Amino acid sequence: MKRLFIAAILIACICLPAVAEEKVCTENLLENAPYNDEKMGKRKLVDEDYLLLMQIALKPGQALPEHKANANVHFIVLEGEVTIDLAGKVIVAKTGDLVPAAYKTLMNISNKSEENTTFVVLKTPSPGQMEK
Repeated sequence: MKRLFIAAILIACICLPAVAEEKVCTENLLENAPYNDEKMGKRKLVDEDYLLLMQIALKPGQALPEHKANANVHFIVLEGEVTIDLAGKVIVAKTGDLVPAAYKTLMNISNKSEENTTFVVLKTPSPGQMEK
């Protein structure tokens, strides 16, 4: 049931704006995760004023650099397990989990597990709109 809910959210975020513009939604987020042997893998899926949607893929031991949230952020774990430290509150998020992070929250995100992990990052509005 969780996977169905996640799929519905992602389809709405990715495909509905595309359908309105008569584009075709062709991304498979589970089959085409952007893993990279050297560093964190990432790709932008949607980049609009109202939403920045990215996919992050981490192999075991990989991490994002420490940073502050540059928008209101939600993480949806698609596969695996990711450790998210939000200003000292550590959350181990697993497949299907949704984790919110407020604007300007200090974050450390890493894969401390033995398996690959991939997750979607939803930023609302897009970071460029936060300062306007």
